[in-house]
Amino acid sequence: MTTATTKILVIEDEGDMRLLLDLILTAENVEVAHARSLAEAEASLKEEQPTLILLDNRLPDGFGVDFIGHIKQHCPGTKIIMISGIDRAAEDVALETGADTFLSKPFTQRQLHQSIEKLLN
Repeated sequence: MTTATTKILVIEDEGDMRLLLDLILTAENVEVAHARSLAEAEASLKEEQPTLILLDNRLPDGFGVDFIGHIKQHCPGTKIIMISGIDRAAEDVALETGADTFLSKPFTQRQLHQSIEKLLN
């Protein structure tokens, strides 16, 4: 799927979803880091620029769509997959703001793989 040097930051506050994404992604030989909030994500981005970010929309300290501009400003080469279950209307806003693709929860492992493949290859 991707090379071992691919770094993915998962910005997700739900433990079950983080665990599921971690299991799927680490099976693909990628480095996975996690942030449970926008503040944690901001601190993580100051230390390292990931290849790809999986960004949830509803987080404890704000909305992922509002963080896309920050990501694009500080990590312009980083690809963003916005993930959201409740806010289907967020798809248009996320894509207009700079997300590279959008996945609605629940999504399948195959949909996630296809989105990552499309963005990284």
